[in-house]
Amino acid sequence: MATLPPTQRDPYDRPSDFTPSFMRRTWAIIAPYWRSDQRKWAWGLLLTVIAMTLGLVYINVLINDWNRQFYNALEQRDGGAFQGLILYFCLLAAIFIVVAVYQLYLTQLLEMRWRTWLTDRFLARWLDNQAYYRIELQNRGTDNPDQRIAEDLRNFTNGTLSLSLGLLRSVVTLASFITILWSISGPLSFALGELDITIPAYMVWAAIIYALVGSVLTHFVGRRLIGINFQQERFEADFRFSLVRLRENAEGIALYRGERPEREHLMGRFGSIQANWWELMRYTKRLTFFTVGYSQIAIIFPLLVAAPRYFAGEIALGVLFQIAGAFRQVEGGLSWFVDNYSRLADWKASTDRLHTFLDALDGAELQAARQTGVAVARAAASGLTAEGVDLALPSGAVILANAAFSIDKGDRVLVQGPSGSGKSTLFRAIAGIWPFGSGRITLPEDARVLFLPQKPYIPIGTLRDAVAYPAAAASFDDDAIREVLAATKLERFADRLDEADNWSMRLSGGEQQRLAIARALLYRPDWLFLDEATAGLDEDTGQYLHELLHARLPDATIVNISHRPGSADLHDRTIELVPNGGTAHLRTSSSRSSEQPTAAG
Repeated sequence: MATLPPTQRDPYDRPSDFTPSFMRRTWAIIAPYWRSDQRKWAWGLLLTVIAMTLGLVYINVLINDWNRQFYNALEQRDGGAFQGLILYFCLLAAIFIVVAVYQLYLTQLLEMRWRTWLTDRFLARWLDNQAYYRIELQNRGTDNPDQRIAEDLRNFTNGTLSLSLGLLRSVVTLASFITILWSISGPLSFALGELDITIPAYMVWAAIIYALVGSVLTHFVGRRLIGINFQQERFEADFRFSLVRLRENAEGIALYRGERPEREHLMGRFGSIQANWWELMRYTKRLTFFTVGYSQIAIIFPLLVAAPRYFAGEIALGVLFQIAGAFRQVEGGLSWFVDNYSRLADWKASTDRLHTFLDALDGAELQAARQTGVAVARAAASGLTAEGVDLALPSGAVILANAAFSIDKGDRVLVQGPSGSGKSTLFRAIAGIWPFGSGRITLPEDARVLFLPQKPYIPIGTLRDAVAYPAAAASFDDDAIREVLAATKLERFADRLDEADNWSMRLSGGEQQRLAIARALLYRPDWLFLDEATAGLDEDTGQYLHELLHARLPDATIVNISHRPGSADLHDRTIELVPNGGTAHLRTSSSRSSEQPTAAG
């Protein structure tokens, strides 16, 4: 998980407008779920929620008509009708409550099912073909992919459902109440000079004009919120990343007494949140002033417009309140954009971040499909061969040129060279995860291969899971796990196999390396690559563990990067990377022959 400073951001990682391209790309995220193997559940829940939404609108229509009857009964002092209308309202209210509760419940169920499906799909794309690794290597500007999968997908599913269902409700409400308002509002007649003008159903036109003016002004006042929300998501994610990084490196920071620079760094990151938040507050204040004022005026506006007909005796009190209620429903349906502008800006920011994340994944997948980097293949051969291997850094600088070598089955090979000469990069190329370079490496078909880096990865979970990784813990019985822990001098942990913890924080660096050796003893690979896998241990323990591997894995091919004195005594051959003007070349030596160059750069 990497975060780029502002000067290194991808220029394409920014919010876009509501263009046809944006809508097509958003539909490409939405549509697959509704065609997936979960489509029956998805459509069933969606149609049920839509039916309940339409039911709520229908109840509102009945309540609008109830307003007319209720206020007419009050005006006429009709006690019997008053009591009956109170009971009728209680029935409508009870039905409304039950339908509203279950509509929300089923919407949340649909949201979580959709989010689960999308999360699985995004995780699959992120993890397949080491896309997560390629994105970090190339600094594609897609910061904090963890936040995009966790937070942005949550905002996307929640926002898409709530906004679309809200829009549907507004449209249906508009269609239902505009008919009522048209039939009861009556005409407005006035003289303009010598011209007599009559506007039929003038309350409908008043509602339309009121809502259109409000929507235009809302966008004018709040349009900057989309970009500000986008930046806020980024700065919040950067801050969280720095906090997690501090926690993961707590011991090193404590040993360096690095609390002060870490605090300054964290407050610097938080300063970006604060500065952007002030902008968010400023524009939200402007938008809220307008939208709250707009909503408050909407309460009294229909009464003011319809009151002349009431005072002229053309309509009864109940009809006046029915007009006011219908007007608010029509105006509310037309004002969906006004009411949801802030939510729409937040949803738009999350959707843009998903788009740019997908762009990065597309680039990583294209790179994998093109097989850029060293081509690694499996073949019916007993050994490893490398031909014409060039390795480069992400910047393009070549660190190893035209290398060729072979390793036979059962060989014990030591790889040496000064720091920065490309030893670890060569291992990454053999593993098939280094995308910068060219050439071909062939490994034996069906061979079990295991790489142990200098800093082992230890998953959060039980100690049994940590030792067995990447295999399933059930692949090995407890006695076998305890035996390899004892063999690697971790016997004090043998009775803690079921204890779940963040073991990378509980084990010292040396203990973590010993646990990785225990993995190799369990896994029993045919080919084992060690990248300074015992560098955190004292010389005697490191020597003991290497001898243990050689003894326990007698048929395995072991290739080891090590600077330990005496390492050559455990190996048949040495491959040395020799710097030559910034680009290394290889040479091999063995106890059976004199030094001989194998490739030049």
